[in-house]
Amino acid sequence: MSLLKPFSKLPGLNTASILLVEDEEQFQQSLADVLVKETNVTVTVRLAKSLPLPMDESRPRIDLVVFIINLTSELSFQSAEASLKYLDPGYFLGKACFMVTNARKASVPTERVDAVRKLATLLHCPLLFAEDQTSEGVIGAAERLLTILKIHTKANIKGRTWTDVMCSIQTHLTESQEEA
Repeated sequence: MSLLKPFSKLPGLNTASILLVEDEEQFQQSLADVLVKETNVTVTVRLAKSLPLPMDESRPRIDLVVFIINLTSELSFQSAEASLKYLDPGYFLGKACFMVTNARKASVPTERVDAVRKLATLLHCPLLFAEDQTSEGVIGAAERLLTILKIHTKANIKGRTWTDVMCSIQTHLTESQEEA
C-alpha cells in the first residue's frame, strides 16, 4: 500500500483511466458501466472503496481520481476524506474531483454540504453534483467526467471530437433503455 502518484507511469496512446472511489458502491458501478460502454474511446475505469490501493505493477496510469460522496451518509464523506492522504499532491493539479449524490434530499444536513464544498475549495478540485437515481442523471455525470478527462488528458481520440463521443454514449444508452 502506497501513495498513488499521477506521473509514475507513461500515458497510453489514445487511452485514459479513471479511478472511481466510493465507500458504498451504489452509484459507482452504474457510472462505470456508462463510461465503458463507449467502444470508440478507450476509457478504463477502476473501482475502489477507499485508498490506499494495493501495490499492483499491472495497474494502468490513473488519469483522473473521482471521489463519489453520498451526502446522506456521514461514512461516505469520512471515507473520502480519509482516502485523501493516500493521494499524491500532484493529483490536485487537475487530476482529481469530487462528485456528490443525493444533494436534493431534505434529510441532508447543510453542514455536510458545506464541508464537502470547503474540502473541494481547499484542494482546488472541481465539485460536481450528480443525480444517481435516474439513467439521465448517470449519463449526465458520465458526460461531465469525460469532459474533465478530455481537458486533463488533452487527448484527440482517433480523430473524433468529444461531442461525437458524447452523442454516441447518449445514443447507446437510449437504445439499451428502450430494450429494457
